[in-house]
Amino acid sequence: MRITSKGQVTIPQEIRERAGLLPNTEVEFVFERNGVRIVKARNSRRPTRGALAVEALRRAGGIRMSTDEIMALTRGES
Repeated sequence: MRITSKGQVTIPQEIRERAGLLPNTEVEFVFERNGVRIVKARNSRRPTRGALAVEALRRAGGIRMSTDEIMALTRGES
């Protein structure tokens, strides 16, 4: 692997999957005697993917319906 002129490197998909490095995962660089290790950040400054998804769903609901109204719709009742 090579580092680009912008300081970027592509982590192969198999390694990302095995390490659980999903898009937007924050990482830290740990300096060791013989090199540098990349690890998931312990204290992320950003919300997790799950938290972002929940927030998006909260903003998406503009219609207020009761449980009975929702159930009627799913059953095809008028």
